[in-house]
Amino acid sequence: MRIFEKQMKSTFIVGALVLLSGCSDDAAKVSLGLFTTKDVIVSGWTDPKVTGVTCHVSHIEANLDFADPSDMSIACRQTGPITAEQMSQVKLGNSGEVVFSTSKSVLFKSLKVRRVYDPESKTLLYISYSTKETSGSHHHALSTVPLFGTDAWDWASSQVKK
Repeated sequence: MRIFEKQMKSTFIVGALVLLSGCSDDAAKVSLGLFTTKDVIVSGWTDPKVTGVTCHVSHIEANLDFADPSDMSIACRQTGPITAEQMSQVKLGNSGEVVFSTSKSVLFKSLKVRRVYDPESKTLLYISYSTKETSGSHHHALSTVPLFGTDAWDWASSQVKK
């Protein structure tokens, strides 16, 4: 009887995990119309290092295509405290670091979001971009989160080169 209970318990856990794997972090999904298979998807996520920042990226999902369009937009806002400890973990420099990435095609195209710190304005820049050129352009969008008024402002002021 105990073996049967263990098997049932593990079957339940596996089944629950399969059901949960279908859940997404999409904040919105808007159909582009009755006669199209394309939707506008808005994904929301929190910066893993600067947890006081939440970004929303909208992009097109083409359900029956091998590749989704490259267009996207991004909006990032302060939604919680931004601290000096968080900022000390941020990669400084012109190229910053990728904080979010999702596949947009079976042909190596992805949508990425990169965080770059601008020390002159004491601002976090979030740049969303497509990794594959489309119609002669790498589509991209920009959003900024200033550190003014946050706990990290003193940290940012002490980082200014003299």
